Amino acid sequence: MDKYDHNAHSVFLLYYHLILVVKYRRKVFDEEISDRAEEIYSYIAPRYGITLEEWNHDEDHVHIMFRGQPKSEISKFINAYKSASSRLLKKEFPQIREKLWKETFWSQSFCLLTAGGAPIETIRQYIETQGEK
Repeated sequence: MDKYDHNAHSVFLLYYHLILVVKYRRKVFDEEISDRAEEIYSYIAPRYGITLEEWNHDEDHVHIMFRGQPKSEISKFINAYKSASSRLLKKEFPQIREKLWKETFWSQSFCLLTAGGAPIETIRQYIETQGEK
């Protein structure tokens, strides 16, 4: 039971893989900017019941693995993060503005994937065989 998250009324394990892309795939990320973006993420995430597990970047996007809770409002969190990080990163790293077109930092779209423990087929078979001896 230790590997699961829980609250007063439920037990859960909710992993997600989030990919955020810089608008027009502009190459703005380096180690320093990525570290600051991760720091902003870690500051905002707990307010939404989200825990950062892994973070990595390429020049034009970030990959984030995080855990959520049933009550986590993930789309609200993503929008809050994108808004705050865009504002702070452009303010703290003025060289970013030179690489962007207009003021937009993040692409409007994002990729969010569930990343649970068991393969889908295993869960499907488990559900299909319930009630059988």
